[in-house]
Amino acid sequence: MEYHFKDFTVIQNKQKALTTESQHNEKRQPLLFNQHIAADALRLHKTIPGYWPTPLLSFNELAEAMHVRGIYCKNEASRFGLNAFKGLGGAYAMFRILCEKLNLDHTAVDFRDFQDEALRKRCAQIHFVTATDGNHGKGVSWAAKLFGCSASVFLPKGSAEVRRKAIEDAGNATAEITALNYDQAVEHCWKLAQEKGWILIQDTAWDGYEQYPEWIIDGYLTLAVEAAHQLEKNVPTHVFLQAGVGAMAGGVMEFLLSYYRKKPPLVSIVEPTEAACIYQSAKIGDGQHHAIEGNPATIMAGLNCGTPCRLTWPFLRDKASFFCACDDVITEEGMRAYANPVGGDATVIAGESGAVTFGLARRILQDDTLRRLFRINEDSVILLINTEGDTDPENYKRIIASS
Repeated sequence: MEYHFKDFTVIQNKQKALTTESQHNEKRQPLLFNQHIAADALRLHKTIPGYWPTPLLSFNELAEAMHVRGIYCKNEASRFGLNAFKGLGGAYAMFRILCEKLNLDHTAVDFRDFQDEALRKRCAQIHFVTATDGNHGKGVSWAAKLFGCSASVFLPKGSAEVRRKAIEDAGNATAEITALNYDQAVEHCWKLAQEKGWILIQDTAWDGYEQYPEWIIDGYLTLAVEAAHQLEKNVPTHVFLQAGVGAMAGGVMEFLLSYYRKKPPLVSIVEPTEAACIYQSAKIGDGQHHAIEGNPATIMAGLNCGTPCRLTWPFLRDKASFFCACDDVITEEGMRAYANPVGGDATVIAGESGAVTFGLARRILQDDTLRRLFRINEDSVILLINTEGDTDPENYKRIIASS
């Protein structure tokens, strides 16, 4: 069922309830993004210089003012000094790919082994390619430098020059803004990989290209397992996850639903209205994922993607409780709210793609009709993820200064 509100729309997932047969099958089949996979990703990340668990912030005063038990934000802006979480996926996937190409047992080695001079000479012969709206490309560039490889990164039309430069500054990659939309940029990279013998490292999937995106998503699970450990006994009842192609959202959602399987949270998937490919796929309701055509425009650059990830779409379709499509004004509100906290709550620098869930959550918490729809009450515990800091500093300053 679709609901329309000022500046955003919501679909309540009526297909979420599993049949007895599907529940039985789910118990027999291992989850794709589970605690074992998360532990392996975390093992690798812990050996990379600069690793530390990003903070889980508790907004106690806001929670009291909004009449809920807790509001928590996993702040990924400080991850590896990249101002975004994407390095987690880039580093882990690159590690797994290199182990595959160099005939190494990924369970027996870690980043420290890649400091060997002979191994780094072999890595120097390997070139990666990817399409990005910014943060993924920065993570790939950074990972390429870590492992001694190189990369080419292509950004879609309309990308900010500051994001292109940040990709090159982060590591060992050349970056170019194209005249293509995101999906076309991905197709361009796929063709280059085939023509030049490069390795495509992309977080969206299609038939015949699934393993590498899966490894990227596996890397994202480090933030989820960290958050679960940091929450301790504060079990979240509601989780809001922003989505572009839905790779992070699908992987993190499946992990959290497994981790809290005795009392699973309600998960809301949040996208920009102009690029809401998951939302539109859910709205069409035929079980398939569908692409957004043309050149969608939104300030949420990291979420400006046209086609859902084939790997995570089935999880999102079947297990998310709500799908939300938000106008840019929602994320602008979230950015300002993070920057101007209630009372003694922590200040958070959140970029356009990082703040949309906070903006939406605040709208919901202030409206009794929305609270009932999302089943929020005084015992609710809300978990958010700030996926990026001020990745476009000038635009961040403009939005924070506006009212």
